[in-house]
Amino acid sequence: MQRVTLYHNPGCKSSRGAMELLSSRKVEFETIEYLKHPPARAALEEIIAILEAPVADLVRKDKRFGELALKAEDYVTKDAVVTLLLEHPELMQRPIVIRAGRAVIARPPEKLLTLL
Repeated sequence: MQRVTLYHNPGCKSSRGAMELLSSRKVEFETIEYLKHPPARAALEEIIAILEAPVADLVRKDKRFGELALKAEDYVTKDAVVTLLLEHPELMQRPIVIRAGRAVIARPPEKLLTLL
């Protein structure tokens, strides 16, 4: 099977669910805890290029997003999203699963099944 990468936050139920789903199917995968090891510009651009969702979906519009007084309409382009996530990696949607030149936001975790 081709290499699978999981951008993971252990504090996230969906992220843990994606990890459990991959493990239960005996899929070997690389885990990147993106809060400990934030993706660089090139990695974010690669994710965006293969993401099977609009680029704006890569940004979490959660409590932290509101605390920063951000507006969703300002983060709909690749450049805006990359710049934001380089400064605030905690705003990256999770989990992200990558395989065979495709990436999905696995919320809920079952969405990753389209890659397997």
